[in-house]
Amino acid sequence: MRYSKFAFLTILPLFFLTRCKDAPKEAGKVISEEKVKTPETSPGDSIPTTEEATEVQHTPAQDDFVLTEENTIDFFFAYAKELKESKVRLTTSLGSFTIQLYDNVPYHKANFIYLTKKGYFDNTQFHRVVPDFIIQGGNSDDRETSKKRRAIGRYLLPPDTRKGHKHHRGTVSMPSSERDNPHKLASPYEFFIVVTQPGSYHLDGDYTPFGRVIDGMDVVDKINKVPIDQGEWPMQNVYILKAEVL
Repeated sequence: MRYSKFAFLTILPLFFLTRCKDAPKEAGKVISEEKVKTPETSPGDSIPTTEEATEVQHTPAQDDFVLTEENTIDFFFAYAKELKESKVRLTTSLGSFTIQLYDNVPYHKANFIYLTKKGYFDNTQFHRVVPDFIIQGGNSDDRETSKKRRAIGRYLLPPDTRKGHKHHRGTVSMPSSERDNPHKLASPYEFFIVVTQPGSYHLDGDYTPFGRVIDGMDVVDKINKVPIDQGEWPMQNVYILKAEVL
C-alpha cells in the first residue's frame, strides 16, 4: 500500500487531542515508554503542546524549526527524497552494532536518520528489555532527553506495515505511541529490535519494521541478557553513547 503524504494529515491531529497514557508492559506487545523512572522528566509531561511548540511558520533550514502534527508528513516526505544514507551505527555501553534502513519505508527511515543527525539518540538508553523477545531504546530518565524532544517537536508517524517486511530476528521496528491507538501511529523517538529466533511474527501488521541489524547482533543479544527489574528496566543502565549515520 502506498501512502499519500496528505492522507495522514487527516488522522494525525486526532491523536494529539489526548495525552499519551502510561505504557503497559504486556508480553508480546511493544508500546512506547511515555513515562519513565523519574516523573518530573517524563517526556509526556515535558513535550510542549501544539500551540506551545510554534506559533509562526518555520522552514527546515532554521535552527529553531519544530516538528508538529501539521508539518511532519510534508517535512519527512521532502527529507526522504534527499537522503542518500541508509545505515546508522549505534555505539552502546556494551558495544556497537549497525542498522541497515529500508528504502521503501521512507517516513520511518527519514525520521531515524533525522533524529540521529540531530543527536537525539546520544546518551539515551535501552530502557526496556524483555528476555528472548526485544530490546527497546530511545528513552531515558534524565532531563536532557525531554529537552531534546521539546526542541525537535511533538509528532507521531503513520504505520507502514505492508511493504513485505516481517519481524525476523534482528529487525528494527517502531512501537505504538499508546494503548488506545487504533491506527497504530508510531512513537518516533523510540525503536525496538527483535531478538527472538527466528522472529516475532505476531507483531507483523501491527508495527512498522524499518530496518535490520546487519552487524553486531551479538551486542544486541548481550543487551537482551542484562538483569532487569520488575518493570523490565535494566538494573544497570545500558546507554547509547553515540548514534552516527554511515
